[in-house]
Amino acid sequence: MASTDFVNDSALDRDDDDFDPMVGDEDAGLPDGRYLDREISWLAFNQRVLELAEDPTTPPLERTNFLAIFASNLDEFFMVRVAGLRRRIMTGIAVPTNVGRSPNDVLDEISERAHELQKRHAAVWHDDVEPQLAAAGITIVRWDSLDASDHEYLTQYFADQIFPVLMPLAVDPAHPFPYISGLSLNLSVRVRNTRTGRQEFARIKVPQMLPRFVRVDHRESVNSVRYIPLEDLISQHLGDLFAGMEVIDHHVFRVTRNEDIEIEEDESENLIQALERELLRRRFGPPIRLEVTDDMDEQTLDLLVRELDITDQEVYRLPGPLDLGGLFEIASMPRPDLKYPRRVPNTALDFRPPEPNGKADLFAAISRRDVLVHHPYESFATSVQEFLEQAAADPNVLAIKQTLYRTSGDSPIVEALIDAAEAGKQVLALVEIKARFDEQNNIEWARKLERAGVHVVYGLVGLKTHCKLALVIRHEDGKLRHYSHIGTGNYNPKTSRVYEDLGLFTTNDDVGKDLTRLFNELSGYAIEKKFNRLLVAPLHLRKGLLKLIDKERSNAEAGKPSGIRIKVNSIVDEAIIDALYRASQAGVPVDIWVRGICGLKPGVPGLSETIRVRSIVGRYLEHSRIFAFENDGDHVVYIGSADMMHRNLDRRVEVLVSLADERHLTEIDEMLDLAMDNGTSSWWLEPDGTWTRHATDDAGAPLRDLQDALMAKVSKRKRPRSRR
Repeated sequence: MASTDFVNDSALDRDDDDFDPMVGDEDAGLPDGRYLDREISWLAFNQRVLELAEDPTTPPLERTNFLAIFASNLDEFFMVRVAGLRRRIMTGIAVPTNVGRSPNDVLDEISERAHELQKRHAAVWHDDVEPQLAAAGITIVRWDSLDASDHEYLTQYFADQIFPVLMPLAVDPAHPFPYISGLSLNLSVRVRNTRTGRQEFARIKVPQMLPRFVRVDHRESVNSVRYIPLEDLISQHLGDLFAGMEVIDHHVFRVTRNEDIEIEEDESENLIQALERELLRRRFGPPIRLEVTDDMDEQTLDLLVRELDITDQEVYRLPGPLDLGGLFEIASMPRPDLKYPRRVPNTALDFRPPEPNGKADLFAAISRRDVLVHHPYESFATSVQEFLEQAAADPNVLAIKQTLYRTSGDSPIVEALIDAAEAGKQVLALVEIKARFDEQNNIEWARKLERAGVHVVYGLVGLKTHCKLALVIRHEDGKLRHYSHIGTGNYNPKTSRVYEDLGLFTTNDDVGKDLTRLFNELSGYAIEKKFNRLLVAPLHLRKGLLKLIDKERSNAEAGKPSGIRIKVNSIVDEAIIDALYRASQAGVPVDIWVRGICGLKPGVPGLSETIRVRSIVGRYLEHSRIFAFENDGDHVVYIGSADMMHRNLDRRVEVLVSLADERHLTEIDEMLDLAMDNGTSSWWLEPDGTWTRHATDDAGAPLRDLQDALMAKVSKRKRPRSRR
């Protein structure tokens, strides 16, 4: 799992904490203080990730992976959310947060909780996971614990692979304090000039292109491996870097900066060029966190605090090693005995070839009936990827239109679009180059697509295009037919192995025409007022969901069957939350399955007594969005890309599609039943905002793991026997 994968799309938008309820007078009768603080709720989400690392039943290398995820998540939180709060205070526009608190108050609580969480994070590594790995033959060693043979080997490795790329920077009247780049690991070094006796300060940046942990591998067996932190190896050879000087002391530190991007879009300016300038500027944002090893002396710390111009509140003293995000390298070791059992996704039933070694015709399968795929339980490669590759190779396919928000660096999806364009097909790719922290990657792919003849567009001015859409136009029997795919996740083969997502394939004419009109709107000047099977943000989605929620309220008041079940990454939008409160007050049962932030308070007497909120954090990143309504017994279910946040509803192009096949409605119902069942392991949200983990029953036996249960269920699916 990549460094930001576990939080992607969940929470970290720059402007979402603007208090903008957009509910007019409809909030009359609802009490003040009815929302939870979004920043604190996000920290609670990352705490749930940490609790998986703290869980002794989690396999050792998976615990290591969750420690790395926690660290990288927190880095991004500081770079975006904390930086945004700081910027508001500095610019004098410190408007209240979503719960009416001042940014200063929120920063104080963030600091308190972040300090506590980082200490827990370091403690579980040092006291629990690191010893557990050592017992399994994976040891993080220190220089002093190695023998002469190891020293000789590592000294040679340092001379050959590390020393040539190091750049010690002196700090004195002729050399000002150097710029410390964000998220870089650094050594502060104090040396004494042996001729003058004067003490000097220097900084060494630990090269980010080198392995974070150096393998001491000159005499290990397969199951006995030792690593030394790169900064520890460098620190043992400071004499080579400061020849003729006496090395007095050294310490490790790390700076987090505001690395968010602000783009003023101007139709007269090339968006890619503007973004490239901002990417360069990103590296020079102001410092917002300083992590130092707990043995750093006060003289060095005072110098860093003064030169970086930060407060004591922004200093985090931690036991080394810092930057435990580097544990991704350790977690990726080929030790299956220390990881979750290996799982191979199944090919969706409708896409399985008729013969064992044959190849399925996906167009024929989709033309027979709608197909709903569930990743990673069902294969992305044999569904979405195969769909686009067959479209690229099929002479009857005339056009392919697709959105690309995030994709992998060696994406077969992009290659399929290039192949299609080179084969003479009309190909449109809507590339969202402002996808956070994937901007540079998306710029490179956009240019590669353009060179191949793909029509590349960048969406609508002022809006990110976040929807996950693919439309294939195929010539069949003298007519044109639409083959549509609408998903909840990115067209990214790598993340599809760890992201839980849904995707609908259909030849439904209403869906195809909806997508055709929507792509025309995104690439041209069309403005659509209405769609048949889609709810599209920013014009229609909020209104559509509020209407569906209010209908459940009316049904409950009329004594008709009612119910709302929602699965999202985050829910903070005040208008949606207030609508759910009013539905609850009318007696509508409301179940919310949320991965990350939740601004809603469940179980409050007179306000939300019928609302339950659960969270599941596990092996796979729960990423699909589902909106299900009882609708007086005639179930309505939508899936798509939108979370219940201001950005998704008001500042992004998002799409939800309604499911029509009864099989799919049943599948969604059963999954939601399983997730909300008291026998399933999950976290429960309490009215005061605390999350309580329910992982064992009263007898101490582990509760059902939802993801294991779904994998087992999908693996047992069999194609029904054909009638003769």
